Amino acid sequence: MKIISAQEVDDLLDFPALIRALRDAFTGGVRAPVRHHHTIERKEGSDSTMLLMPAWSDFASGQIEGNGFTGVKIVSVSPDNNAVGLPAVMGVYLLSDGTTCAPLALIDGQKLTLWRTAAASALAAGFLAREDAEKLVMIGAGKLAPYLIRAHASIRPIKAVTLWNRNRANAERLADELAGEDFDIAVTDDRAAAIGEADIVSAATITAEPLIEGAWLSPGAHLDLVGAFTPALRESDDEAVRRSSLFVDTFDGALKEGGDLVQPLESGLIHRSDVVAELAMLCRGEHTGRIGPDEITLFKSTGASLEDFAAGCLVWQRFQQGAGQED
Repeated sequence: MKIISAQEVDDLLDFPALIRALRDAFTGGVRAPVRHHHTIERKEGSDSTMLLMPAWSDFASGQIEGNGFTGVKIVSVSPDNNAVGLPAVMGVYLLSDGTTCAPLALIDGQKLTLWRTAAASALAAGFLAREDAEKLVMIGAGKLAPYLIRAHASIRPIKAVTLWNRNRANAERLADELAGEDFDIAVTDDRAAAIGEADIVSAATITAEPLIEGAWLSPGAHLDLVGAFTPALRESDDEAVRRSSLFVDTFDGALKEGGDLVQPLESGLIHRSDVVAELAMLCRGEHTGRIGPDEITLFKSTGASLEDFAAGCLVWQRFQQGAGQED
């Protein structure tokens, strides 16, 4: 069994190829059950959460030839880790042979998650963001933020990126990291003004207090909501949800775990029928996505094991290709 490091994942992946791989996986050929959650209770501090996220090639569909693969991501989320200088999210991805289930590779799960999450947002934006979208606002400046920015810039002609973060110093560090990219980069303290000018608003935060108000959104904006992964958290307010056409990565995940939609559903602000499509429906052409230039679209993502599976398979295939070239 090979061990594939975080640096190797960065070296092996690019967004155009990964977005195509995710689109193929969402179109068909992969089985991906809803992830399993287990709470790890602590006497002191915040509880941790363990997530098990399995997926495998769907041989029964007739779309998979050869051995295919099985895979599972094992992830822990420990909110108090930042206090000791560790990431809140830890994880590994185990990829195995599809027939024998013999282990093939143990892939860095944190890095794989960053890539696949950003690629899923970009895949959705390909259907939901205006084709001429040039201005991107990034809410949050954590590890996922640069991946989301680069992913969106790979599918839309982004010319200007504005960063907002509660801690301005972290936003400035991110701006320095992105200084060599093919777009202008700026940091702002005026979140409302930045969102009001944005074509795409991407958010990756852990907040219970909405940071995006619907009153600020301009016609034609696209919201990409990646954080707020529990029902108690949300990044957008009721007005943002009310004004938007609503899309999700998966119905089973986002409508049970994502507070941006769970809370409005529970309050009666929206109904289940208001969430018009999940990502697989967009990929299969069962929904067209954006209808008009002034439509406001909202994509809520909570993550899906299918995304990790597609990314893990691509990493392994490229790793194998590299090993063959070395030989």
